[in-house]
Amino acid sequence: MIGVMFLMTRSARNKQRQTLEMRNKMEPGAGVRTIGGMYAVVKEVNEETVLLELTDGVHAHFAKNAIGTVLSEDEFNRIVHGIEPEESEDTEHTEDAADTAAPAADDHGATGERDEHIDLTKSADTEKDVSDAAAGASSTDSK
Repeated sequence: MIGVMFLMTRSARNKQRQTLEMRNKMEPGAGVRTIGGMYAVVKEVNEETVLLELTDGVHAHFAKNAIGTVLSEDEFNRIVHGIEPEESEDTEHTEDAADTAAPAADDHGATGERDEHIDLTKSADTEKDVSDAAAGASSTDSK
């Protein structure tokens, strides 16, 4: 029993040590996954915290222990941008590529689907539509 408990605590300590080393080796530009499952790019590493860029221009501070995994560049691009790593040229791949037209590259250099940007700024038309909808809702409530 004591031997089994010793082996279990030793294994847990090794895992904690490896996780601590991984977090201490984080550098700006590395792709990470938080313990909550959010993917981001490291912008700045401090003693206790990490500044992450969640998307273009959106930054957030996280505690270092909130970083679950530091990802390789290929893995980060595959998960976040849908970019598959470069494959060696084989005959099947060449035939498939000849049958379909090559999609245009987007702003990030990836091929395929383009990221859709949503404009969150209010315009005069939007404010008018919201006020009209609110007026309509209040008139139906009073009936």
